[in-house]
Amino acid sequence: MRLSAYTVDRRPLAVAPYRRLWTASVIGAVGGSFSVVAVPAQLYAVTGSSATVGTAAAVSFVALVAAALWTGAAADVRDRRRVLLAAYAGLALTYTGLWAQAVLGGRSVPVLLVLVACQGLTFGSIMTAMGAAVPRLVPRELLAAANSLSALVRYTGAILGPVLAGVLIPVTGLAALYLCDAVALLAVLVAVFRLPPLPPAGRRGGSTVAQLLTGFRHLAASRLLVAVLAVDLAAMVFAMPTALFPELARHTYGGPAGGGTELGLLYGAYPAGVFAAGLLSGAFTRARRHGALMAAAAGVWGITVVGLGLASTLPLALTALFLGGAVNFVLSTFRNAITQAHTDDALRGRIQGSLTVVLIGGPQLANLLHGTAASAFGPRPVICAGGLLTAAAVAALVRAVPELRRYDAGSGMSHPPTTTPSA
Repeated sequence: MRLSAYTVDRRPLAVAPYRRLWTASVIGAVGGSFSVVAVPAQLYAVTGSSATVGTAAAVSFVALVAAALWTGAAADVRDRRRVLLAAYAGLALTYTGLWAQAVLGGRSVPVLLVLVACQGLTFGSIMTAMGAAVPRLVPRELLAAANSLSALVRYTGAILGPVLAGVLIPVTGLAALYLCDAVALLAVLVAVFRLPPLPPAGRRGGSTVAQLLTGFRHLAASRLLVAVLAVDLAAMVFAMPTALFPELARHTYGGPAGGGTELGLLYGAYPAGVFAAGLLSGAFTRARRHGALMAAAAGVWGITVVGLGLASTLPLALTALFLGGAVNFVLSTFRNAITQAHTDDALRGRIQGSLTVVLIGGPQLANLLHGTAASAFGPRPVICAGGLLTAAAVAALVRAVPELRRYDAGSGMSHPPTTTPSA
């Protein structure tokens, strides 16, 4: 087989609307992610309080969850192109507001918290609406490849954006970074505007609450979807020990107090593994046994976390995190492909909203559990226990829900593919 079959799977880029959207997202992922660092930096500079930074994170989380659920219902009864346009326009306006307050001095914490809430609302809307829109742009057999391309861009932005922001803040100041974020969003807005109409497949009717309840009932009735979300939640809650990285860096690997190279490497190894797997996505995106591959990736993730807990040296820990990032890329690619393909288009927005809540809430819960347990038992035993619990939970779910391991993307288990729009 040619080497190109193992590199980035670019087949979805042959679909013109998806190609335009993906190309614009490359700009938005890097140039539109400076505020991830700039907002906490500004809050801390104004207040000198990490508690205020934590409060802002909580405000953003609550807003994001609310927006994900509401947008999920809206995306099933409105044109998804228009929902995406509104969400991206709202984010661009939020970045413009952040720029304006920074130019005017940027000393008002209430104003910053309001803008942080707006940022959470638009992020939640974008994540949900995009997840519901992509299956309307590419055929079902390309969903895994499309999700891997989107994840590759997202993690590239997560790596480069904060690094560039950290370098540029002392040079350009915060206002310039917020303005860069707003300008970068213009490219995405143009790409979304040029999408074909994506009208709802279902009928408009009923309150938002009633629509959400319908989505939850559909989700609960599908053993496959429940198993997919349960596997993903187990992997994130039990085996996402990022809250313990500062303690590991300081007391296990000899880093300086307050952070340093060791801490930076621990945080960077996981996304580096994700990025590496994305560059080799062609090795797995053509596979059909999505359920088995997702479950296997989750189990291997648990094992790599055990390796992290046992690692006595920094290179071993970084290797475990790098491998963990790579298998988590596989997990997330097939999780998204299964949920998108196995959900009727009339309910796809609401299911995607529920998935967004799990994706955002899981790591938050993990931080709470790991931090609490580590204070009693130490970080390394807690990390090992989390990895073992993940592997055990995945094995139990695979045994209890055989539909997961039997799921075949090419079989009739999914709903029929929707029509791919033309350019």
